[in-house]
Amino acid sequence: MEKELRSPVSQRPMEMKNIHSATGIGATVTIELNGVRIPVQLGKTILDVCRENEIHIPTLCYHDDLCIAGNCRMCVVEVEGMRTLQAACAFPITSPVKIKTFSDKVRKARKHIVDLMLSEHYGECYSCVRNNNCELQTLAKEYGVDSYEFGHVCESRFEVDKSSYAVVRDMDKCILCRRCVRTCIDLQEVGVLEAINRGYDTKISTFMDKPLADVICINCGQCINRCPTGALHANDPSDEIWKAIEDPKKHVVLQTAPSPRAAIGEEFGLPAGISMTGELNTAVKRMGFDRVFDTNFTADLTIMEEGTELLNRLKKAIVDKDTSVMLPQFTSCSPGWVKFIEHFYPEFLDYLSTAKSPQQMFGSVIKTFYAKEEGIDPKDIVTVALMPCAAKKFECNRPEMNSSGYKDVDYGLTTREMAKMIREAGLRLPELPKTNFDEPFGDASGAGLIFGATGGVMEAALRTVYELVTGRPVPFEGLNIDVCRGMKGIKEASVKLENCKKDYSFLEGVELKFIVAHGTANAKHVMEMLIKGELNGYHFVEIMGCPGGCIGGGGQPIPTSDLIRKMRAKAIYEEEATMPVRKSHENPRIKYIYDKFLTDGPCGKLSHKLLHTKYVKRGKYIN
Repeated sequence: MEKELRSPVSQRPMEMKNIHSATGIGATVTIELNGVRIPVQLGKTILDVCRENEIHIPTLCYHDDLCIAGNCRMCVVEVEGMRTLQAACAFPITSPVKIKTFSDKVRKARKHIVDLMLSEHYGECYSCVRNNNCELQTLAKEYGVDSYEFGHVCESRFEVDKSSYAVVRDMDKCILCRRCVRTCIDLQEVGVLEAINRGYDTKISTFMDKPLADVICINCGQCINRCPTGALHANDPSDEIWKAIEDPKKHVVLQTAPSPRAAIGEEFGLPAGISMTGELNTAVKRMGFDRVFDTNFTADLTIMEEGTELLNRLKKAIVDKDTSVMLPQFTSCSPGWVKFIEHFYPEFLDYLSTAKSPQQMFGSVIKTFYAKEEGIDPKDIVTVALMPCAAKKFECNRPEMNSSGYKDVDYGLTTREMAKMIREAGLRLPELPKTNFDEPFGDASGAGLIFGATGGVMEAALRTVYELVTGRPVPFEGLNIDVCRGMKGIKEASVKLENCKKDYSFLEGVELKFIVAHGTANAKHVMEMLIKGELNGYHFVEIMGCPGGCIGGGGQPIPTSDLIRKMRAKAIYEEEATMPVRKSHENPRIKYIYDKFLTDGPCGKLSHKLLHTKYVKRGKYIN
């Protein structure tokens, strides 16, 4: 059973059904667009029709992922018979009309809108984090703005909010498009941001105008990915990382997650969907990092720990009749999702797996096992995690993430920030040769790689759990569990366990039921299902905090859209299909670390100390 994404991404087409029903779905009407008569489907907006006919309409508040707002008026067009210009994004065609998209009146209005926005836009473009990737800057160039027609604010009105480890807010650069508001309220259903006051005093604010660190922000960074200007950006640690690289006493290690490799090429002009794994390894080594490791190694480790935990829970529930066991087990590798459940559903924290995320597992392993193997004092190791996620910055700074005896992961670096560092080093990523990851963590499985897309954790877990229980590969062609894949907001499926091994005979005939969800709007829906008892009989739930999973993370290249996320996921699946090892438990390096270091096995005493965390019901988690 599959459910549609509940956010405005999928709701927008549904909004038009009432219009269609008046004359039949698919009914058309002939309109005149810039003097050309064309048939269009009833209910489509002027913006949609123009895009279909290769006519560019500028937008600012509009975003493909979000509901229609019509705030900025940048997309105004002239509709014959109407006194004022109309917003193309919010004008559904319901009858024959004549439209002009570039009349003198329209062009002047759009230029004046840009001029008005610039009059309240403090700061200079060349010192802005979004220089050369700012939609306001692009429109100013497009409409020939070469002076401040309505003046220009010369003093800062707002203090920059740097309280969050993840997101920085600079309201002097805000143009009140409200994309961040709609992202937070509608797309993610968190509700941290809202527009307050009126007129000149209007601003985007948090509850009681508190810093981001003091409100219920989950640090997902989705607001950053949809902000058209530099009003929102990630908290960048690259200067500190450069200092560490240049310090001869420091051993600087980078771990790279799969999603940045599938997206970073976009920062260098490549289309979405081209993996840059080998080229990125080369860039990192030339920049001066001492080692570059594959986060997919600890993704495989996560599967071993999380999968074993699931089997332990099932045994306790089925064999021991332990009614205190919480099922279904929820994944815990998405820090945005973990923060979401801590804020909104703290009484259900015991449903979460105690396994740390691959990022944090790697930090623990590097400063314990790796430090011992290489003879390096862990206090001299600096661990950097290249992630698609803004929330990873918050996660690595949680005070409880120090099971190695040190801060396990020192810095979280986004895809965008890594691209900036590569450019600073004078490197052109697409032109670099390919090199492999460094040992001893250069080998990983395809199962670890697909963690980057929604459904990937579930697919990886099923490949291992099913085979551990039955001794056979999962009954899906080519190991591809297609029911876990795709951009549906909530997916439900099951697989039957038959002819189980002796140790797992208690699972004989069990229909292993699971759910995959992405985006916290969908997470909220799953939690409401849990509260209503609709998840009784389910065993495992994967939730990723961002739309599309990690490939749509808040640290990924801008812009983002449903199509871009699909192309990034496609790149991951294509790379995974060519890998020699595609199951986490068959990764030779995983076998090695359990043989040499985690000798009491998955969920053993040492692995629990280093790789797990205990959740408590007070909105925090501790070791």
